[in-house]
Amino acid sequence: MESALGALPSMQRGLAERLICLHDEIKGDASLASLSRIAVALYDGSSDQLKTFIHSSDGESPLEHVIARLSDMPTLQQLAWTGARRTINDLDAAAQAGQEHAVRLVASGYRSSYTVPITSKGTFYGFLFFNSFMPNFFVAPVLARLRPYADLIALAVMRELDTVRMMQAAVKVIRSVSSARDEETGAHLARMARYARMIASKLADRQGFSDEFVEFVFQFAPLHDVGKVSVPDAILLKPGRLMPEEFEVMKTHVEKGVQIIDLMVQDFGLKSLPHFDLLRNIVAYHHEALDGSGYPYGLAGSDIPVEARIAAVADVFDALTSVRPYKTAWSNQDALELLQREAGTKFDPDCVAVMVENPDLIADIQARFAETIFD
Repeated sequence: MESALGALPSMQRGLAERLICLHDEIKGDASLASLSRIAVALYDGSSDQLKTFIHSSDGESPLEHVIARLSDMPTLQQLAWTGARRTINDLDAAAQAGQEHAVRLVASGYRSSYTVPITSKGTFYGFLFFNSFMPNFFVAPVLARLRPYADLIALAVMRELDTVRMMQAAVKVIRSVSSARDEETGAHLARMARYARMIASKLADRQGFSDEFVEFVFQFAPLHDVGKVSVPDAILLKPGRLMPEEFEVMKTHVEKGVQIIDLMVQDFGLKSLPHFDLLRNIVAYHHEALDGSGYPYGLAGSDIPVEARIAAVADVFDALTSVRPYKTAWSNQDALELLQREAGTKFDPDCVAVMVENPDLIADIQARFAETIFD
């Protein structure tokens, strides 16, 4: 059966579109007309990973779907620590010195760069990169003209991420004060989010996913089961198979989850939450199945949003390989074999294939986010 991954909806739009519009406005200034590229990379401190996020480029971007450890890039790491800005007006020399990203930039015609760390109140968010096809473009007058634009872009990025983090924090509070003790630990949610990001990232080129889409799949995947706070302990934590009537109660967590996030967005003033539709789709549809046998809506094939299909595979794999009150942990191999057996009926085969083809990445995620006594 062919993959049900389909065309991306409007969720692909967002901060990236605003950056493109701002880039056009900046180039209306004659002194900045040769600014050829603006890009943002985000930092994940829990895994020391720097990830490409959004860009506006004259032509194809030389750096998309890139993830690298900040500790492997000492110059950038120093900028993150100090908040200093870096100007390279001869990228050819940097490329000849073997700097990997400079090599790729030069191959695409770029000849100079300007790097700005995005930081606020001791928090490092990532980097803002400016590039030009012209060598020696980033001279003092140009940098002075760019500074307010750099501050504006950095503020927009921080505001967008802070809104997402506010939603995540609100969900965490709801879980912590709920009488229902969810079996989904912090480590499970961290692993599940990274499996989802791995799937989206590996499929990005083939399916046309933007880095922005990949990032928000990662950010929102851990919120998929927020509705479980409404499920009684006796059912949620039952050490055995649920009776049919109990399973019907369990299934209500999906619709409850949608109600919760809708109320949070309304009551907590989060109407500006970026890509809210993406979050809502993950919460609402992560228990749907390709053959229509899932719940609660019985959607099938491409009617199931792609982000929900990604989250479903990530969630089921980690649930199978984790200890739960009613089961022991499966081996990775056994879990992958189940996903393969049900690929094309329950699960999207492309998403399953990514998991099967990347055992080393899975093992790294499991080692980095193992269960602890604090989970």
